[in-house]
Amino acid sequence: MQVENRPTLVIVGPPGAGKTTVGRVLARRLGVGFTDADALIEKRAGKAIADMFLADGEEAFRALERDVVAEALGATTGILALGGGAVLAAETRELLRSHRVVHLTVGLADGLRRTGMSTARPLLAGVNPRATFKALLDARAPLYAEVATVQVDTNRRSANQVARAVLEALGELPPSAPEDPVDPDDPLDRPTPRAESPLPDPTLHL
Repeated sequence: MQVENRPTLVIVGPPGAGKTTVGRVLARRLGVGFTDADALIEKRAGKAIADMFLADGEEAFRALERDVVAEALGATTGILALGGGAVLAAETRELLRSHRVVHLTVGLADGLRRTGMSTARPLLAGVNPRATFKALLDARAPLYAEVATVQVDTNRRSANQVARAVLEALGELPPSAPEDPVDPDDPLDRPTPRAESPLPDPTLHL
């Protein structure tokens, strides 16, 4: 693998962590390209990931995911965001050892608010999405930690705040740098709602 072909950063984390949104912000700030592995998978398969789960099953999806991620890690430059379950593959975790990896963390409440427990996320479309999401977080946390170069908390932070924290953690931005101006009309400056805000009603999405 050519060193110059390595992604500048690889972003991992559970559903709702903001991997794609934060990845785009980071790419803009660093002046590099952004690639979403899930988008590459859908392009290769010719259908949405939710449809792949339904029609082909998770095992077939994961096999395709492993192949696409391996190719992307070898050929992509800039920022590469992986799907939440990509780290389940031992082969993928081994490949990530030679890359800078940012693990975006999210708590149960924030993750549920951000995903809305939507059927677009097949693993959260069960009878009890809260319990499913908690089990997913618990099971994958050690795998994210295994591959991470740095870990950044996203709870009740805006995408711009998370991106800044990532750059600080990687030493790309000194903590003493002036705070970024906040635009209340910019969605990227809006944090997750307060802890006491109601969660989405799962019956609306099942």
